[in-house]
Amino acid sequence: MKLHLKELLNPQQYRGASILHGPLLIIAGAGSGKTRVITYRIANMLQQGIAQKSILALTFTNKAAQEMEQRICAHTGTPARQLTVSTFHAFGLSIIQRHAAKLGYRGKLTVFDTQDIASLIKESAREIKFSEDRLDVYGIAAHFSRIKSGMASWEGESLRWKKLFHEYQAHLKAYQAVDFDDLISLPISLFTSHPEVLEEYQERFQYILVDEFQDTSRIQYTFLKMIAQKYRNICVVGDDDQSIYSWRGADYENISSFEKDFPEVIEIKLEQNYRSTGTILSAANQVIANNKKRKPKSLWTGEQQGHPLRLVCPEDEADEAAFIASKIRELKYAKSLRYDAFGILVRTNALMSTIEAELLAEQIPYTVSGGQSFFARKEVKDVIAYLRILAQPHNDLDFLRIINTPRRGLGKSTIEHIRHAADEGGSSLFSAARQLVNSESSRLPDRSKQPLLELLDLIEETSDSIRGSSSISAVLQSLLERIEYRQHLIGEHPKKPQLGQWKYGNAERFLQFLAQWQQDSDHKNSSLFDLINKVSLTGKQEPASQEGRVNLMTIHASKGLEFTCVFLPAVEQDIIPHGRSIEEDPGALEEERRLFYVALTRARQILYLSYCSTRKVMNEKRTCIPSPFLDEIPKELFSSEEPEIKQDDQTDFFAALRSQLTGS
Repeated sequence: MKLHLKELLNPQQYRGASILHGPLLIIAGAGSGKTRVITYRIANMLQQGIAQKSILALTFTNKAAQEMEQRICAHTGTPARQLTVSTFHAFGLSIIQRHAAKLGYRGKLTVFDTQDIASLIKESAREIKFSEDRLDVYGIAAHFSRIKSGMASWEGESLRWKKLFHEYQAHLKAYQAVDFDDLISLPISLFTSHPEVLEEYQERFQYILVDEFQDTSRIQYTFLKMIAQKYRNICVVGDDDQSIYSWRGADYENISSFEKDFPEVIEIKLEQNYRSTGTILSAANQVIANNKKRKPKSLWTGEQQGHPLRLVCPEDEADEAAFIASKIRELKYAKSLRYDAFGILVRTNALMSTIEAELLAEQIPYTVSGGQSFFARKEVKDVIAYLRILAQPHNDLDFLRIINTPRRGLGKSTIEHIRHAADEGGSSLFSAARQLVNSESSRLPDRSKQPLLELLDLIEETSDSIRGSSSISAVLQSLLERIEYRQHLIGEHPKKPQLGQWKYGNAERFLQFLAQWQQDSDHKNSSLFDLINKVSLTGKQEPASQEGRVNLMTIHASKGLEFTCVFLPAVEQDIIPHGRSIEEDPGALEEERRLFYVALTRARQILYLSYCSTRKVMNEKRTCIPSPFLDEIPKELFSSEEPEIKQDDQTDFFAALRSQLTGS
């Protein structure tokens, strides 16, 4: 399939897709077609004879990677079996898995999620008798993450966690596990200690492309630079105006570092926007121009100016939610829009509940992004792990999850003994554990044999019971009582026993789900394995009707998306920009402005911004002050016809706002 790039791309996009050698920096404004440039660039590389296996394309989400690969296949008409299109972390994991022995691991590795890490920190703390009174596991996990990513060092208060960190690392090794940060830091360690491995990857991937470059962390940039430094054929695509993830390590100044490390770099700017109306772009350009640390650019469009922005001022958050719901109903029918054409973007998760309740009350279908799935809660995952181990005792991952849930005094050394026996015998961990407790000559400590024996017997007995039971949930309920799971959850939160009770309630709700599933006549002849497969799929929301669902999400979660109509509620001081973020780091104001810019540029045609007169915060009603960012938008871009704000009221608002900001 012959590509005619000049006919497919605008002049700047064409340059980006046709320069194939040397370092290239593409500054791609919001809605400027960056994915189009990247995919056509790769398609052009293949057309010019560059081998698929020589190309590495990295991005940040599996969805983006899949979309990129699908587009490349569509452009070329051929499968991309040898092309590596991956997320940073999946690519890092592939390196670690391939060279696990050089890093001191044996066989396949497990990647621990946030909840697994928290549990492992608690277990590590118990092993070294670390005081649980001081154990903020999620705060400690965050610091461990900053240590591994080079964002923090051992000094001051954090020194007391250093011994715990080393114990945590030892536990990871014992579990044959890695955490999320290891997926980048371990390949760097591998490349440093084994130059021949680095050379292998440099020779393999002579052409590198990076999407969303402004979201890379310092350690990810180091990782990239190590692979790219030999052949220097690296193209990075990003927009410093959309760098909104500093809290998770992203550093937009990597763009400056890239220019210094690759001084021969060619820079291209994509400024033609194919998403938003002229009015929306004018507002976004005016706002972001107030940031000092940025590459100058100005988005433009060939489209019409479009609708003016709408600014509304409800009395409180309930009125705000009611306005949004009613306006969605009105616009849906007036403009023949599907529900999924609407996006409601909020600064924090705490702002969702009132809006969600109103959408439910009005029977407007919606989906929430950024929230935790019920089936992803730790207590539910624990019960699912027991369900799976009852169906298949030789599942090593679930065996490791339940071995100390609740605590049984089976520490790191016991797990190491079991894993060693499993490796030697080529068996599952369950079989190896059974062999160890039955063998008089085993090296397993006597204090570990009895609790381990009780666990193995419990699994086997309950497994026999559940296979012939007409009520799987009843068997599991009995199991939870035998292991005193409720007491375990309450003990996890000694200062908040009600939290433990709430978590156990989630476990019971899961059992109710199992009971309903088994009572359904459609599942009369289903097996336990059918049920487990159903559980694996249930966390995913059922497809909506042809009308789709309204999208309720945080602004952070909306990046990369677009909607015909966008609502931005709570555009108020201390929310946008976020008060605590500014208090912790006065320099965060520019990132807060970038976040607002991202929110504005998600809208294609219609944009509503609202601020309340009063808002309830922690059960206390507070008077609201409009966001200072609103004053950065020229007032002529706002509608004076919106019935919720009269002409005089709108003029008074801007006058009052300027007075607040200038102190006059």
